[in-house]
Amino acid sequence: MAVEIITTGDGSHSLLNRELNETYHSVHGALRESLHVFIEHGLSFFHNRSQASHVAVFEVGFGTGLNAFLTAEEAIPKNLTVHYTSIEAYPLEESVWRNLNYAPQPEQQDRFARLHQAAWGAWVEPLPNFHLKKLHTSLQALEIHPGTFDVVYFDAFAPSKQPEMWELPVLEKVASGLKPGGVFVTYCAKGQLKRDLKSLGLTVETLDGPPGKKEMVRAVC
Repeated sequence: MAVEIITTGDGSHSLLNRELNETYHSVHGALRESLHVFIEHGLSFFHNRSQASHVAVFEVGFGTGLNAFLTAEEAIPKNLTVHYTSIEAYPLEESVWRNLNYAPQPEQQDRFARLHQAAWGAWVEPLPNFHLKKLHTSLQALEIHPGTFDVVYFDAFAPSKQPEMWELPVLEKVASGLKPGGVFVTYCAKGQLKRDLKSLGLTVETLDGPPGKKEMVRAVC
């Protein structure tokens, strides 16, 4: 898959998928978007409500590894043990992810590399208290066991580019994987998405989006 590294509005990198003409993150700021949507309104929101010492995260789209990296960085000061499952149909080549600028310090660069270098298809512990299972598969082909995850990062490409990722049966499969009190977060705020999530019994909130985007969605099981 042909991708090109681009610099977004906050100075952090993203990737442009030339085939879809779509970026992996917001052009207004990749780092700010991930921190706002997935860390602040997903992981931290869940942790602040539950005060749990363990959290199980499911990510749709490992992509650049930014969300996984930020989750690991957030877990360190909170002394959180994380079990992080992520799927990716098109893993990046090392020549691409090595050149992403998400980890400015040498020790951060090492942690970022460990996430990308982790074996696919099995649970590994690339970082202390951070258990990772990367699955080289599509969401449609994945079997999800009910009540498995505390937090879902739904970070697929936009509905206009990959509509099959946002269809009701797919959302139903993902929502079934949430534990009671589990949290689903995404950058997308389409009306159809909100209606579908409500039809699945989730409590849906429309929140302020990251810089450059008016709204985002969080839904609680």
